[in-house]
Formats: sequence, structure tokens, C-alpha cells
Amino acid sequence: MIRIGCTTFSEHGRLVDRKSSKLFEYARYFPVVELDTTYHFLPKEKDVRNWLTQVPDNFRFVLKVHQSITTQGDVPEGMTVEESLTRFKEAIAPMVEAGKLFCLLAQFPNQFKCTKQHVAYLDQVRIWFADYPLAIELRDHSWYQPDVYPSMIDFMKQRQFSLVVVDQPKKLSTTIPLDPTVTNPSFTLCRFHGRNDSGWTATGPDAKQVRTLYRYNEKEINELSTAIQSVSANTKETAVIFNNNAGRDAADNAREMISKLQLTYEALNPNQLALF
Repeated sequence: MIRIGCTTFSEHGRLVDRKSSKLFEYARYFPVVELDTTYHFLPKEKDVRNWLTQVPDNFRFVLKVHQSITTQGDVPEGMTVEESLTRFKEAIAPMVEAGKLFCLLAQFPNQFKCTKQHVAYLDQVRIWFADYPLAIELRDHSWYQPDVYPSMIDFMKQRQFSLVVVDQPKKLSTTIPLDPTVTNPSFTLCRFHGRNDSGWTATGPDAKQVRTLYRYNEKEINELSTAIQSVSANTKETAVIFNNNAGRDAADNAREMISKLQLTYEALNPNQLALF
């Protein structure tokens, strides 16, 4: 099955003609969402249970692991790594038990280069999340160099990681290619960030808004759709997340791909108009 959706559920106001959208509204249009609140803060069980009440049975979540796990932040104050991991797992347990967790996502930064130390660290991450479906997103081109790439792919397969299929700017020497290689036949996560070459390396408080400011055109949607078809032929479950939402383009592009691939999702939340 191919599930197509977006990052967050609140930033897609175009779906409901408002500035923001709620989860139960978002779930009328898409069968999967990626939540990044768990990257910034440890989730609370009550919030997880609330999310579950707003989505249909066939809906799935992609949850980012906390930034301390991906070397981008500190462990929450007053906790050890083990304590924060326990808190995280306890909070998401209702989602796991309900069968609505598509996977966890560990997104590593550009500074996480292909070194022996970082390979060993990925082994530690697998130990921490031994019982969970885990997708790994790499951002630095060093992992995709010809002399490293075959071993990297073998490593991902052996650890049962789903190497994230990434689309990002094409004209920068440091970015990675769109590679539809599947490393886990059970599930694959794809994330499309847009192709804003000039904004991808932006820094400062507005960097996030510039980095994903991009709208895929029809030719690019066709290209990405072809890659998704290749992925889905080699994995049981595929989730596609559009993250190009600085200009509120993600939902439109996601719906365009759903149309291009002729997908129909029968078990979404009912549209409000259908109640009358």
C-alpha cells in the first residue's frame, strides 16, 4: 500500500479554508502524517491518546525520535538518555498497541557524516529501538559516495533500517540523490523536501521557512511518482511525506501525486458535508 501525506497536520489550512487545520480534518484527505513535535519535546501519553481518537482505523503516524537521539540537541533536563527513551516509549505505547505507528524516523543532520564512529552510533540507535520500525534519513553526500554506498546499503539491510528515500535540492554538491533503493521489504519511508537550491543551506531564525519553500511542478511530480512506483514494487508498505510546506504547497502536491498514481483511500474520515 502507498500512503501519501504531509509533515504535521496543522499547517494545511487550504484543505479547510482556514489558516490552520486540525488532525480530524487532515485525516479526511490523507491516510498518514509525520509529526515532528516528538523531535522537539518528549510526547505525553494523553496527547498520543487524543491523536488516536481523531483518526480512522487505517490511518498511520510517522513519529520523529527526539533530537537528542539524532545528535542535534540535549537530553531533556534532569534525565539520562535511558530515562528519556523510557518516557518516549511509554508515551507512544497506545499508538503502537493500536497498530497505528507506521514507523519512527531518525533524521540525522548534514554534520552526521560517514565515519566509523557514526556507523557505530547507528548500531546503538538500533539497540535503543530494537522493537520498533525505524527509518533513517541521512543528509550528507558522504554516505552516497561510490566507494561507500554498497556497504552502506548492506548495513541498512542487515540492521532492518528503512533508508529514507529523500528528494532535496539537486544543484548542491553536499546533498544526496533521489535513490529509490529499498533496504527493508516491510516498509519504506519517502520524504520530499522540495528543490530550493538557494534556500536549502539558509541559517538563522527563518531558515526553516526558506529551506522548504518550493512547489513541485507537474514534471517533477511525475518523476517522483515513478520513483514511488519503483519503491512500492519492493516493499510491503510505502509512506510518502511531502515536507515542502513553507509556502503551504505540501498538501496540494500530495493530492497531485495521489491523483497521478490513481490512488483511492476508502477509509478516511468523512467530509463534514456528507453528514447533511
